[in-house]
Amino acid sequence: MEKTNPMRILDKAGIPYEVHDYTSSGAIAGADVAAAMGEDPEEVFKTLVTQGRSERYYVFVVPVDRELDLKKAAASVGEKSVEMIRSKNLLPTTGYVHGGCSPLGMRKQLRTVIDSSAAEHERFYVSGGKVGLQIEMDFADLRKVLDYRLADISR
Repeated sequence: MEKTNPMRILDKAGIPYEVHDYTSSGAIAGADVAAAMGEDPEEVFKTLVTQGRSERYYVFVVPVDRELDLKKAAASVGEKSVEMIRSKNLLPTTGYVHGGCSPLGMRKQLRTVIDSSAAEHERFYVSGGKVGLQIEMDFADLRKVLDYRLADISR
């Protein structure tokens, strides 16, 4: 399997992880991905990129069975409001395509907020940087490779 940016980052840091390839399942929506992997949707996270009123970009990571609460998200980064990034701006901004966006290995380190529910679980599943791949790792190890804060940002 060809290594993706998130995998290279974890390898370099010596962090153990497992790659789950769900390509053959045809799953696209987050809850379907969790089901295809046979995992708890509370432990499988999606990465959402937004733009604030200030025009700064922000990354929010929430469980696949929840939605990003835009008001809570904005408050967590000190913005009056945030909105989802335009699809055409995702690749140039992050280096990732829709459905394969990972908080690890973006072109630029963007301010990242992870839903506080992640801290309730030992295991953490996040995009492997390519559509059809998820990385499973210990949530505690994420702090070694990603600067983020926890906040209640989902509903």
